[in-house]
Amino acid sequence: MNQQFVTAEDVAQAVAYVRSKTRHQPQIGLVLGSGLSGLANAVTDANHIPFGHIPRFPVSTVEGHDGALVIGQLQGQEVLVMQGRVHFYEGYSMQQVTLPIRLMQRLGIHTVILTNAAGGINPAFHAGELMLITDHINLIGMAGQNPLRGPNDPAFGPRFPSMTRVYDSQLRRLAVETAARLQIPLQQGVYMCLAGPSFETPADIRFLRTIGADAVGMSTVPEAVVARHGGMRVLGISTISNVAIDNIDSEAETTHQEVLETGKLVVPRLTALLQEILAALPPPGETARA
Repeated sequence: MNQQFVTAEDVAQAVAYVRSKTRHQPQIGLVLGSGLSGLANAVTDANHIPFGHIPRFPVSTVEGHDGALVIGQLQGQEVLVMQGRVHFYEGYSMQQVTLPIRLMQRLGIHTVILTNAAGGINPAFHAGELMLITDHINLIGMAGQNPLRGPNDPAFGPRFPSMTRVYDSQLRRLAVETAARLQIPLQQGVYMCLAGPSFETPADIRFLRTIGADAVGMSTVPEAVVARHGGMRVLGISTISNVAIDNIDSEAETTHQEVLETGKLVVPRLTALLQEILAALPPPGETARA
């Protein structure tokens, strides 16, 4: 799949294949970030579809991203779970990175829950915590790599969609209430997306903190933009996998292995939180309030 832009026909081919492999009609999509794929094991009556089997679909090349769709039942909901995702730094275009969200849209999914592993920029954050995304800074988009760049198909969404409220206020409120009930600490903050794959310099971190970022990662924002373009509700939760280094004299180093190891520690809390959020959402067939 070498083309830069994704067409309606590309999405249609992917949708037709997925529909041929499952009888489920998912209404909620979950994207699991680095080291977080374990939640998919809780899906029952599941159909597993490797990314590589789906026509036109991008394939993950990164450790910690299993690269499969898991479609079935979770907490009474019909769900599509992405075990891992693809990234811009893997060489895909932004349109290819977000093709899975277009697939979800065409399958009839109305709510998308995005998770990721992120570096904590806010000095109050600690590794192993969860952060509810209240807003994001689309630095890649500002640099010209917006996933909506190129021809706009009005069947997907409007040419100039608003991004004033990307992360649904009711879903955020539900997440806060659920975390409090489960006694799971939940930070809140602004997520910054960078292109990667290199981690940030200390100067980068100081700059990002100055412009309002609380956490930084290499995903999520393109998917959130496309989901909102398609009229879907979005909830975003980051796992703070490491504390970002802002001192050039520090002997600490950020590594992908650290990200994966922290992911293993936080998975039980994230899994519990997401399962309870799903249980509190309207059951299949009922329309969620926007």
